Amino acid sequence: MKLFSITLAFALSLAGARAATIAEMFQERLKSVVGVEFLVQTEAERRPVFVLGTVADERGTIILPGSAIANQLTPSQIKDFKVYRPNTSEPFVAVYLGQDPYTGWHFIRVEEKLRSQLVPVTRYTAAAAEPALGEELWGIGLRHKDEDFVPYLQIGKVGLVTRLPQKTAIMTADVAGPGLPVFNAKGEFTALALNSFGQNYLLFSRAQNGSPILLVNVDESSVALLAAEVLPNLGRIPHSVSGRPIAWLGAYGLQPMDPEVAKFLKLENQSGVVLSDIMEGSPADLAGLKDRDIVLAVDGQPFPHFKPDRVTVVHFGQQVLHRQPGNMVALTVRRGTEQLEVRVKLGDEPKMVREADRRYFERLGLTVREFLYNDGIIQRIKVADSRGVVVHFVKPNGPAATAGLRPDDWVREIDGVEMKIYADAAQKLMDIEADRARAEFVLLVSRGGETSVLRVKLN
Repeated sequence: MKLFSITLAFALSLAGARAATIAEMFQERLKSVVGVEFLVQTEAERRPVFVLGTVADERGTIILPGSAIANQLTPSQIKDFKVYRPNTSEPFVAVYLGQDPYTGWHFIRVEEKLRSQLVPVTRYTAAAAEPALGEELWGIGLRHKDEDFVPYLQIGKVGLVTRLPQKTAIMTADVAGPGLPVFNAKGEFTALALNSFGQNYLLFSRAQNGSPILLVNVDESSVALLAAEVLPNLGRIPHSVSGRPIAWLGAYGLQPMDPEVAKFLKLENQSGVVLSDIMEGSPADLAGLKDRDIVLAVDGQPFPHFKPDRVTVVHFGQQVLHRQPGNMVALTVRRGTEQLEVRVKLGDEPKMVREADRRYFERLGLTVREFLYNDGIIQRIKVADSRGVVVHFVKPNGPAATAGLRPDDWVREIDGVEMKIYADAAQKLMDIEADRARAEFVLLVSRGGETSVLRVKLN
């Protein structure tokens, strides 16, 4: 009995020492995490957004998850970035640096007077091995701004390490807030929490019998990108808020190779990506790639055998985005029964939606933007036939909405006049909006391959 008591006391003392050690490491590593607030200003609203960030370097650079900012927002629509230390309500000004197309991270940089209080997560790196199955990891969660971003400890065990396509740990419990670091028992930076996976549930009630629902925890995550995938990319700070330069291939209809096709071609143990929708004048087109070509390797490196198969498409996309416009890339391609080596000179991504010229017409109740290269893909037209403008926003219950206009409609004519370029359409709509005596105007609109005439009544 006495021996049992001594053993129990020793075990409890070890547990207490371990808890104290984690508590000390937790307090120190709080210097590597921040809460971030910014404003989103759109035609319909002005709202604050709160996300979490990890300190990347000594210059006060902070990385935010890719999902923190919607892709369609322009840099001018995201403003007033503020950074908060955990347990504080004092804001520090930050500037938006842009989004890295390869990692998807958004980068901001906080003003100099806060930087001495921050510690880059790289301070806690070591030659730590990949976390083992069942290994316990821990991380930090932050409450919301109205609670002064109060930090709390989260702990989980590694349930699976897999490639999605980057090496990712799936934990048995939520282990950190999305975008925040995860550590091992020694306090070494081990992973970066991603957005959590959705979990499927069945909802039962007196009115519903087992209706499926998907629940997503937006404050905590059980999915984390391993440090070996994170650390080499912390320096990928964009050169501009647009994220440019962005490497571009120009094939949009990418699909994983069908298992039956792979079996027929005797490629059962090989992953592949089937190309389609190769755009006119794109790098893929100029290199001679064709629809239904199957890409098997990049620069001589075969694709890993991913499961599910669709991960191969993500991997191929990242292989392109990791490079720069002007880089040459060698693709091993299966075309019918023939295997080819095709060299492609990557281009620069055509203008994206967030870069497009646009204007909001409050009286008319709509925003239009210039017609982009990618719009031509959607409309399945040649580059030479690109014209008109695209509806970006429709004000609820406004004149345009009442007439039946929808976002992404392609406006080809205004009052019977063909709109060849954005500037012409913008000027025409400005004139209509300024004419207070004008009672209506007419739009020729294409939607889903069908064309219709919409009469917009103003009075």
